[in-house]
Amino acid sequence: MANLNKVLLIGNLTRDPELKFTPQGTAVAKLGIAVNRQYKGSDGEWKKQTDFFNIVVWGKAGENCSKFLTKGRSVFVEGRLQTRSYETQDKQKRTVVEVVADNVQFLGPVGGQRSSEDASAYESSMDAGEPDGFSDGSSDVPF
Repeated sequence: MANLNKVLLIGNLTRDPELKFTPQGTAVAKLGIAVNRQYKGSDGEWKKQTDFFNIVVWGKAGENCSKFLTKGRSVFVEGRLQTRSYETQDKQKRTVVEVVADNVQFLGPVGGQRSSEDASAYESSMDAGEPDGFSDGSSDVPF
């Protein structure tokens, strides 16, 4: 039986990226994006809906996202869905679904201009795979 876990999203950042480092020193950035869509309702009228997604970007790609992206910036994210559970400080179990990015591309410059450093990051596709053997610590607070 074949399996596939692939997500492609284009949207706008809902907040500035949050960069943290694992105890082993691996960078991990957390992003939030909003994706808008239009559809025709049963009444024949066009409706708009916005869906919100949490994105996790590992390694150098996460560092670049933190360095160059800000709230409102458009991005293309390619990755996979991942479900994880954690326990809150008051002992309640929570489960989150997030997109682990394999590729993040910056779309459209902020304010119509970008620096040469930003341009090189913008042009390159970023390998954002999760490092082997990473185990999510309980100190990591989800979105």
